[in-house]
Order: sequence, then C-alpha cells, then structure tokens
Amino acid sequence: MVAHFLQIKRSNMRVVFMGTPDYATIILKEMINSGIKIPLVITQPDKPVGRKQILTPPHVKKWVIENEINIDIFQPKTLRKDEVEERIASYNPDFIVVAAFGQILPKNILNIATCINLHASLLPKYRGASPIQTSILNNDFFTGVTAMLMEEGLDSGDILAFRFVEILSKKVDTLFDELSYAAANLTIKVLENFNQIKPIQQSDADASYCVKIKKDNGLFSFYESSNQIFTKYRAYTPWPGIFLDNGLKIKEMKYIENLDMHEKTGVISEIGKDFIVVTCRVGFIEILKVQAPSKKEISVIDYIRGKRLGIGSKLV
Repeated sequence: MVAHFLQIKRSNMRVVFMGTPDYATIILKEMINSGIKIPLVITQPDKPVGRKQILTPPHVKKWVIENEINIDIFQPKTLRKDEVEERIASYNPDFIVVAAFGQILPKNILNIATCINLHASLLPKYRGASPIQTSILNNDFFTGVTAMLMEEGLDSGDILAFRFVEILSKKVDTLFDELSYAAANLTIKVLENFNQIKPIQQSDADASYCVKIKKDNGLFSFYESSNQIFTKYRAYTPWPGIFLDNGLKIKEMKYIENLDMHEKTGVISEIGKDFIVVTCRVGFIEILKVQAPSKKEISVIDYIRGKRLGIGSKLV
C-alpha cells in the first residue's frame, strides 16, 4: 500500500505565534505574507527602557501595531496560569510556532497543539540563550537555524528540519537578519509539509549549551590578539558592545591581518584621515569610531584630538 501525503494548505492553518525580538518579527511577517492565518500573537510584556525608563513594547508588538495587522496581542507575565492556557486554547490552533519568545513553555501549553520552535543554531550544538554570538566567538564556519518539536527540556526536542548559513566575517546583527529569513522560509516549508516529515531525535551526547549574554562580556584588553578583539566586536556589536576597562567603547573597527607581537599594547602606531591603528598583543586593529562613558559616539580622530594623543601615545 502506497501512502499519499498531502501538503497542508496555508489558508487552512491556524497558528498561534510566540516571539519577542526582531528575529521573531521577520518570521511572523513572512508567515503572514505567505497566507498563514495567525489569530493570536503572544509576546513579552512592555518593559522600561533607557535612562528615562520609558515603557517600550517588544519588537513584535510594535510591528503589529505600526502595520495595523489584525491580530490579537497577548502579553502574559507568566505562562503558568490557567487563564493563559484557556486563552490560547480558545483560538483552536493547529500549531504553536515559537521564535525567541523568552520563556520556557510549560507542559499544559505544549499539550494544546503541536509546538514548533525556530532555534538559531544547528542543534544539538548551542542549546540555550546566545547561539549566534557563541558561534562567532568559537570561530565556526557555519551556523544555521533548526526547526524542532518542543518538549519540556531546553532546546532538546526532535529535529524537523534545518538550514545552514555561512558566518564568514559577519557581525551578529547581520547574522541575526540572515537567520531570521532562513527561519521564516523554513517555518513555512515545515508547516506545509508537516505530515511528511519524520522527526530526528537529538543526540544529548553531542549537545552543548550557551549562556545569556551579560554586559560584562563586552570587556576587552589590547593585551588580547587583534583576532580575539575583532571576534568579540563581531559577536557583541551592537549589544553589549566592546569596551575597555575605562569604559571607552569601540563602536566601529576593522581587523588587520598581522601576526607581529608587541610588548607595548594599546599604542597608536598610525593615524589616517578617519582612523587610527593600535597595537595589540598580537597584531593591530583599525579603529574608526568610539564612545566615551556618558558621551555620544564620535570619530576616533575627534577623540584623539580632544585627548591630544598622537603616534606613540597610548589610547587609554
């Protein structure tokens, strides 16, 4: 007997979407544009942002409102309440799609419908909160996105599909964008062909975990190699950024391929029209823009003029 598998028509699906940052917004946008019915979006509560602590909606909510999308928005502080389960179940979803939501789904939510998570790594590598940054810091050649069935464990569900993305010398924000679109396309394919997919169990023995990025992760020293500094810059820009122990942030820089070793580090060895070259323990980096604590971002040339620094001076 030959089994006949049919694609699930997008217009027949009802999907509850759960996501918070811009990574999730891109996935949501592409799903809507593809014709998938999304009656409910669940995202994190509004949070105070900046020095003035202005109450700010998450990126997903902001996009839905600004584009006048006819979707209900739900922002529970916790998922572990009966009314949350009842609210989601009332929409009779065929699937719940999760992308960087920010909370672990409890069992009662997982039991409402098939839950699919779009995780920004090639699982089981880099389960956890910072897979893109970790892949850059580890100098991986590839990263990717994995669609998986959700269970109560952390990113440990069966794999449905994945896509590769080359890292090269990209910064984290560029990779976020590329992975978002890869995840969006993958989501649509997985939903359409769900009945044909045979999930693959993850190997826990091959799993690795990455932690949530903290502000202190951006601290660096010129005693590191130029490659190490540039790698941190790519992983941590725009947030938390990379900064010296005096708080000076390097806002824009370039890597100079050089293996010269220097006894004196952080020394200005060249001044160009819009850049300076600084010695590292191994190699050099080219700096174009900086930001002093509590100051605006400025060109590095304006900064060294204000500090009266020249060739042979230490940057800090």
